[in-house]
Amino acid sequence: MSGERAVLRSWGGLEARDSTLLEPEDWLAERRRRRPVLAYGNGRSYGDSCLNDGGELIAARRLDRILSFDVEAGTMLCEAGVLLEEVLKLSVPAGWFPPVTPGTSLVTIGGALANDVHGKNHHRAGTFGRHVLGFELARSDGSVLTCTPTRNPELFAATIGGMGLTGLILRVELQLMPVASAQVLQETVHFDGLDGFFAIAGQSDATHDYTVAWVDSLAGGRHFGRGVFFRANHAPASDAPPAKAPPVLPFPLTPPFPLINGLTLRVFNALYRAAQPRTPEPRRVPYRPFFYPLDRIRDWNRAYGPKGLRQFQCAVPTAQARRAVEDMLRLTLEAGESSFLTVLKLFGDLPSPGLMSFPVPGATLTLDFPHRGERTLRLLDALDRVAIEAGGRVNPYKDARMSAATFEASFPHWRDFARHVDPAFSSSFWRRVTGG
Repeated sequence: MSGERAVLRSWGGLEARDSTLLEPEDWLAERRRRRPVLAYGNGRSYGDSCLNDGGELIAARRLDRILSFDVEAGTMLCEAGVLLEEVLKLSVPAGWFPPVTPGTSLVTIGGALANDVHGKNHHRAGTFGRHVLGFELARSDGSVLTCTPTRNPELFAATIGGMGLTGLILRVELQLMPVASAQVLQETVHFDGLDGFFAIAGQSDATHDYTVAWVDSLAGGRHFGRGVFFRANHAPASDAPPAKAPPVLPFPLTPPFPLINGLTLRVFNALYRAAQPRTPEPRRVPYRPFFYPLDRIRDWNRAYGPKGLRQFQCAVPTAQARRAVEDMLRLTLEAGESSFLTVLKLFGDLPSPGLMSFPVPGATLTLDFPHRGERTLRLLDALDRVAIEAGGRVNPYKDARMSAATFEASFPHWRDFARHVDPAFSSSFWRRVTGG
């Protein structure tokens, strides 16, 4: 019910304190309210960019209708609370696929736009915002604006990657891309160090739509920086029956302590690496395990224990990428922290239409850790410093604790963006890094 207090969390385990939940129609009917407001989708942001302590959260998942789908042109109009999963169920059987997808299908389309998410094909397709044809934006002054690259272009640019701060996104029109099957041709290549990664990545980005690497964050000595590189293209049509989707398994409870630790992760890393094919010939696999492997485990974030997890993601320009990635992996190893998802890939040079979009040409490194208090925060601060000193930036929609100085260094033009923030909208993240 609208106006009730609700316990809403981010995927990293942070809670919105003293927040009330509003139905979209109630906010639309009375837009001038006494407390700051923010849209809340499916809560898949890791940090506090989707939370609004002491304010109001609009239940954006209620905006859940797919309004039209042109099967000939591959364009879809949907409300902002529709999940990417729901788009896939309709579009893939018709031969269309999202041009950009993050690592989970359980994000809302409005959330994907507001964070201008990227995927494994940034070098080919750029960010999600490049494929948004337009959207409707409700502002607190009572207006509902249609935003496209040529109509209200400044708000179009500010809203893409604007973390929901420019108003309530009501509906979005997307351009999908054609695919011949629901499978990808995946190749797996092992590498023994970071030089191997950068060599394989540079070659693979020229031949494959999707590229990404898993790094063994606990490997030291001569094994430091080893990992497995995955690359893929969409598969051609086939007469073979499609493979059945694996079942979704629930993670039953939140344990009293993190299950992710040095011992369990060392065992997992060894088993995971050994399980990957040693030869790189293409293998035809369903798209879901390639794009969304963790969607198979419902509520997998519970494995990090009652304090949740803290994720770090940075983007570092090409010239400094090799050195910065090595420094960050060594810091993590020396700190004795356990990163379950250590992901490394290259960003391309396709510009985003979003004013606050995260990617820059170079490398992006993602690590996540069980939140163990000050020791975890000290490491994250140290990782921030390496990224910033290398001329890079830290991802705001993965963040739960970056300083105002780190945000300023990451996005020195943020004040240009702030001119477009709706005066009634705010978030815990925005107040933390700007004092606003």
